[in-house]
Amino acid sequence: MAFGYRIPWRKIDKADRMSSEGLTESRGYKPFLPMILSYVASGGSLVLGSAAQLLTFAILARFLGVDEFSVFVAITAVASIAVHLCGLGAMECLVRRVARDRTIYPEMLGHNILLTSVSGLALMLAGAVALPFFFTLSPDPLANFAVIALMLVTNIVLVRVIVLAEQIFIAHSDFASANKVVVGFAVARTVAAALACLAFGVSTVASWAVWQFICHVLVAAACLWAIKSLGAPRYRIVREELPQGLYFSIPFILRALRQNADLLVLSLVTTAEIVSSYSVARRMLESSFLSVEALNRLIYPGSARMTTAGLHHALQRVLRVLGAATGISLAAGLTVFALAPVLPYLFGQEYVSLVGFVRGLAWVVVPLAIWSVAVEALGASGYHAARATVMGLGSIAGAGLAAAASWYAPPAGTFVSFYLIEIAMVVATWSVFLRFVRRDRERAAREFPVGIVHGS
Repeated sequence: MAFGYRIPWRKIDKADRMSSEGLTESRGYKPFLPMILSYVASGGSLVLGSAAQLLTFAILARFLGVDEFSVFVAITAVASIAVHLCGLGAMECLVRRVARDRTIYPEMLGHNILLTSVSGLALMLAGAVALPFFFTLSPDPLANFAVIALMLVTNIVLVRVIVLAEQIFIAHSDFASANKVVVGFAVARTVAAALACLAFGVSTVASWAVWQFICHVLVAAACLWAIKSLGAPRYRIVREELPQGLYFSIPFILRALRQNADLLVLSLVTTAEIVSSYSVARRMLESSFLSVEALNRLIYPGSARMTTAGLHHALQRVLRVLGAATGISLAAGLTVFALAPVLPYLFGQEYVSLVGFVRGLAWVVVPLAIWSVAVEALGASGYHAARATVMGLGSIAGAGLAAAASWYAPPAGTFVSFYLIEIAMVVATWSVFLRFVRRDRERAAREFPVGIVHGS
């Protein structure tokens, strides 16, 4: 035993061992009923938020037209890569650490603010210098620089601040407030797009950038006010979380690169209509995945607590989540497939490839949901190095495959590569997850052997 004391004439049974190590997995499904109710609320909020985002996308696509919209999509794609680097993964550390010990919240909030400010400024300046060589939003070079810088501040720094507020509420298990952030943000963008395009006739990316910036500033200010009551930050860098944060963020950066490699290549070898229609199809895929993301974000704090003493404690929990995520993703894919013919009425008849593209990508959400469950479990248990390795290597290989397939056989090759990549990720992530479950179980067995009779 840990203190050199032997328990006379007694076996250390499984219950003793599990209680010594930490939390145990609840049996049956009754403990999950409150979580199911929370999922309904969380999933409903994300569905509403997704619908609002889709409407925003539709308004912009219709009023900007395929040429301007394709430029907007390209700059947004660059920002979507950079936003994962902004903050250097500090948000995950906040959720994981605060879910286990809320007294550390001030330090983790200060850690996030410092890293988000420094990295956000660096990313914005780098992008504002580089992107004007590739995109022209205004004939005046100075105005072109200013518009691109404004878009980067909006889509990197301000988006990160808003998402941070959502994650803070999740870390405190206040899912109702987190849902309000998601829905409020989505609705605010829809209102801004409707006012800009329908009321004021905005038809260029340069004009929309100003409206988008104002919208994000107002939402970010509301989020900062909402989290004010949770406590003031204590500004310091939590050094031990720096590598963990990088391990967490790098896979998402590489995955964003992989997801945009095909879009970049298509923009070189196909028309603006195909690029625009494909980007809408991708947005539909992301929207359908939100139903699974709602489940993952509810599970994460509890999994972080349960895996404190080993990933094997949460195995049954993760398998139940896998079953639920698979069913949810199948329903989401079927819904998107069935509703695809309606989209041209929303986005405009210019997008002639839209229905076929959306239906072609509709079922990618199933393997995506399956492997996301495994990586979320690895993240919750703190195995970020392994998680980063499998996601990073998969993204690097996937980027190469997607780019090559899109170059040699556009756009059919793009769709085939999408499915091949996601199926390969299912095999890779679950192999790594099960290996760590087995390792933790074996380590626990060595430290707390079962069936050993101790003498006096």
